[in-house]
Amino acid sequence: MMAYIVRRVLYAIPILVGVNLLTFLLFFVVNSPDDMARMHLGLKRVSDQAIAEWKAERGYDKPLVWNAEAEGLDKLTDTIFFDKSVRLFAFDFGQSDSGRNIGHDIAQRMWPSLAIAIPIMLVGLAVNISFSLLLAFFRGTYLDFWGVVLCVAMMSISGLFYIIGGQVLLGKLLNLFPISGYAPGPDAWRFLVLPVIIGAISGIGSGTRWYRTLFLEEVGKDFVRTARAKGLSERAVLFGHVLRNALIPILTGVVVVIPTLFMGSLLLESFFGIPGLGSYTIDAISRQDFAIVRAMVFLGAVLYILGLLLTDISYTLVDPRVRLQ
Repeated sequence: MMAYIVRRVLYAIPILVGVNLLTFLLFFVVNSPDDMARMHLGLKRVSDQAIAEWKAERGYDKPLVWNAEAEGLDKLTDTIFFDKSVRLFAFDFGQSDSGRNIGHDIAQRMWPSLAIAIPIMLVGLAVNISFSLLLAFFRGTYLDFWGVVLCVAMMSISGLFYIIGGQVLLGKLLNLFPISGYAPGPDAWRFLVLPVIIGAISGIGSGTRWYRTLFLEEVGKDFVRTARAKGLSERAVLFGHVLRNALIPILTGVVVVIPTLFMGSLLLESFFGIPGLGSYTIDAISRQDFAIVRAMVFLGAVLYILGLLLTDISYTLVDPRVRLQ
């Protein structure tokens, strides 16, 4: 088991290094610090002195990867690559272009993102699996047919419709929840209930159809027919055999969403005014704060690789045969 985990971790390291190098190339080679200065200053005619001052304030005035004027290890460490890319591996995100501590902002904003994403994932998972098991139980009937029609209809509706419609119906007309805003502490739940409801409902269509396909594929296998031949009830077959044997693809869909738990929902946080990492990223893009965008790209890559690693580990718990691969 431990050898399998170590092997998967070693696979992840070159991927993370490659993502870091690609990010560096995009931000500092394709888009040079001079280009970033011109975009940030937002002026048609920017003087060379203004560009130099902007770069010096943010540490972009150093050589990219090799400082020929420095001595010893400073030739490598006193560079943009070391300051802005290598330090990310130690989760030293540095300062934003506006002077704020990025690590502190991430530590503060991750909790509102988790407060939305975790309930949406858990509620959505329970609802989708329950509804899809119900459709699989009544497969081939009118309930199954109209359930699939409802799922396709829900999939065809834009997520913005659920957000705006939920705000108007539940927030404005029925006045059940605040439309937007956030309050830290015990009162936070009042501002989180509505986005959690909308997030769970908007994912029912696609989630139920996917789980229904998994369950119907398992229903037609030999072990299910054997279970029925032994006299087990349909409920016991669905929950004891079908659901259990569909856990690997279910775990795949659940664990790989771990990055979205921390990174937040871009639309929900923006529309509901919740200070999470999703709105943090959107605000950084709109302000052209390249330091924050780089940090969030790297953090997203780390969390995605972590999600894949946890997926592999969870496979071994569900099916020990995976350890032999």
